[in-house]
Amino acid sequence: MKFVPVIGLEIHVQLNTKSKLFCSCSATSFGKRPNTQVCPVCLGLPGAIPAPPNKEAIKKAVLAALALNCKLAEECRFERKNYFYPDLPKGYQISQYQTAVGTEGKFEEVKIRRVHLEEDAAKLIHESGQTLIDFNRAGIPLLEIVTEPDLATSSQVKAVLKELRSLLRYLKVSDADMEKGSMRLEANVSLRKEGAGLPPYKVELKNINSFNFLVRALEKEIARQQILLQMGRKIVQETRGYSEKTGETFSQRRKEEVADYRYFPEPDLPPLTARILTYREKFILPEVQRQRLEKNYHLPLQYIETLMANPELADLFEETVKAAAEFTPKEIANVVVNRRFGDPKKLGVEGLARALKMSKKKVQLPEAEVARYIEKIILDNPKAVSDYKAGKEVAFHFLLGALVRVTRGKVAPAKAKDLLEKGLKS
Repeated sequence: MKFVPVIGLEIHVQLNTKSKLFCSCSATSFGKRPNTQVCPVCLGLPGAIPAPPNKEAIKKAVLAALALNCKLAEECRFERKNYFYPDLPKGYQISQYQTAVGTEGKFEEVKIRRVHLEEDAAKLIHESGQTLIDFNRAGIPLLEIVTEPDLATSSQVKAVLKELRSLLRYLKVSDADMEKGSMRLEANVSLRKEGAGLPPYKVELKNINSFNFLVRALEKEIARQQILLQMGRKIVQETRGYSEKTGETFSQRRKEEVADYRYFPEPDLPPLTARILTYREKFILPEVQRQRLEKNYHLPLQYIETLMANPELADLFEETVKAAAEFTPKEIANVVVNRRFGDPKKLGVEGLARALKMSKKKVQLPEAEVARYIEKIILDNPKAVSDYKAGKEVAFHFLLGALVRVTRGKVAPAKAKDLLEKGLKS
């Protein structure tokens, strides 16, 4: 019996706001001393109630939903998602279920079921047989993107997620840095008989922080389920983790159904009205931006991809093109992408333009000295000279390269080409 994988994704993305979703605590938790970015609200202390939601978080959530081609809700509200776990101090999470910010979207041919806002949980640290809790992360705005089970292979999953990360960075809604935990991946996996409908179960692979680890976890889990189904056994609906050391998935807990969370409206927060959900900023989708960089600036593909992955660098490139019009876009992209003069972000537009202009003011060798170098190169490379005279263009480039190396770039490229041609003819 042949079984086909059915894979859906749940992606959790920390939004890069200055403060948390329902309080004024700093939303920058990475690298901070544990439990220093907290207050009674995000600690879930008795009597503390959430402040009105962070408008910047709502704005970024709407922007992401629009970019994922979702329908925006006319009105949506926050709800309490009830479950008990050490990283959830209140015993519930403020999230969205009945009405999400965006629904029925599409990205890379994968249908998006919903895009919704929720507060992040605290971070659990397991060491020396103990579990420690850092509440700095609790309450940070979290965007959850849920796809339909439209994926069938681990390679397809990886490709879609890489494009999604590029999109989120391009929109500047998140740095989507998995090493810092600002983008966390979950996959729901099941196997169906070829030609059959969706299986009656799903296994959730939880909180994976690397594309490659998710690929390995998916492949291991698909193989595990395949063996069990071929043996005629039923698959338990559960949440499983992935061990990077053993390379295996392992059971964590039975997976809850929606009813187990007992969602109900958050009584301390009003609905988000249509007025609040009109943050329809003008933005250029990545594919349009990619085409624009290629058409307007004629950049090589590797430069375009690097700029697309780093919106700040792309903005810096375009501003420098305007400020240093005497240089070609390709020259400027080469300096920005390859950090020819150091960190381009620290240099800024003025620093980059100044460095470019200084680089053109290098001491140029006198023609007589260049002629002596050319004479030596011709005498040392009779085979290349002979090939050049036989019409082989590659031989000329070889000799020109030798000239550039020996003069250490102290001859303008056009000048070097002209003088070498004259030397070969004489």
